[in-house]
Amino acid sequence: MTKNPWYYIPSLYLAEGFPYIIINTVSTVLYADLGFSNEKIAFWTGWLYLPWILKMFWSPWIDARSTKRRWLLGAQTALAGVFLLLAALTAWEAFSFAAHQGSLTFFYLSLFGLLAGAFASATLDIATDGYYLLALTPVQQSQFVGIRTIFYRLAMILGSGLLVAGVGALSQAGAAGQQPLVPWPFNWALLFLFLAALFAAAAGWHRFILPKPAEDRPVHAARGNAWGDSFKTYFTQKNILYILAFILLYRLGDAFLEKIVPLFLLKPQAEGALGLSVQTYGLIKGTLGLGAVVVGNLAGGWLLGKYGFKKCIWPFAVILILPNFFYAYMAWAHPSTGLITVLITLEHLGNGLALMAFTVFIMYISQGAYKTSHYAISTGIMALGMMLPSMASGWLQARLGYTGFFWLASLVSLVTVAVVPLSFKIKSIEETEASFRTHKHSLEDAQ
Repeated sequence: MTKNPWYYIPSLYLAEGFPYIIINTVSTVLYADLGFSNEKIAFWTGWLYLPWILKMFWSPWIDARSTKRRWLLGAQTALAGVFLLLAALTAWEAFSFAAHQGSLTFFYLSLFGLLAGAFASATLDIATDGYYLLALTPVQQSQFVGIRTIFYRLAMILGSGLLVAGVGALSQAGAAGQQPLVPWPFNWALLFLFLAALFAAAAGWHRFILPKPAEDRPVHAARGNAWGDSFKTYFTQKNILYILAFILLYRLGDAFLEKIVPLFLLKPQAEGALGLSVQTYGLIKGTLGLGAVVVGNLAGGWLLGKYGFKKCIWPFAVILILPNFFYAYMAWAHPSTGLITVLITLEHLGNGLALMAFTVFIMYISQGAYKTSHYAISTGIMALGMMLPSMASGWLQARLGYTGFFWLASLVSLVTVAVVPLSFKIKSIEETEASFRTHKHSLEDAQ
């Protein structure tokens, strides 16, 4: 019996989104809360993108061995183990904590644990995206592309928002000197323990609910040539230079913001930052930010379905670069918490719209027998475009200050608009979109 995708697509993409945001963004909040410098945090956590870059090299191996269903179940189980180890490591650090400053031993050991989680998470991305392309029909794929993006983004906002707010609330002292519910920094150990339980539950649920599509089987390409064939078909497709330029540069401004924004919001005002508490930071992102990203994804999916990629990409690209200017203004003016909340909410609304177009772009160019590998190669290239600017961002911010850094990021983000015309020259976008529309109309006529 075919199971309704509503039973498993939302939970699959929640499980895909959580580790990415915990490893790449919440880790910066953790290290900032433990007193490490911006330059150290941005550079070393920037290396955590590496598995998402390298995943293109083992995605053909995943294509050629076992099923996507088994791979994603194994990756979710592995993540449960990684988060459990991080919980133990953080609790151990809390016992020996002194002077509100984390130890370098903890920094590097936890970074190694996060890197192991990143490899498991990148494998989960490959398997989940591949399973989506195999378990759903082309019409269902077009129907659920907005849903999968919503739940992926929900995980990212919940992870960097409400979970972080919970961490802050657990260690916040009450009125009249009342002791906090959980001594700081044990609250961070509880976060990782919760994530371990969450991924153990996700693996159990998906083992029970996921269907076993007939198409989900190893790809046999003269057995052992899966790597060569997948890379050859990807890098010899038409307009490959335009494809690479778009993937690398569309999110360039966003890449400069990713590591520095949490630090800017959380670090003390005496350092030129905004000085929000961990709880306030999490609440802003996890309440209004959460609603905004859902609205943005729904609106983006609807607009792309109605008007197509080419008509939507221009306004979406402009919307994507606006947050760079928002943060430049905030660094200069240090506005009230209310205005900060409004601007962050608008940022999430715009990202919900703009990143839908990027998801559709990658889906449209990932077709054929190696669609799973092609999708992984595309997202790996995107990760490279995110990794290098984010690693440099801490060094730049330390020398330019927050205001100078955000104005530089604003100027660099204009590259996003410059690469939009390249997407119009990629024939596979138009061809795949036309194919999806034709398939949809033919089914509607048959009903």
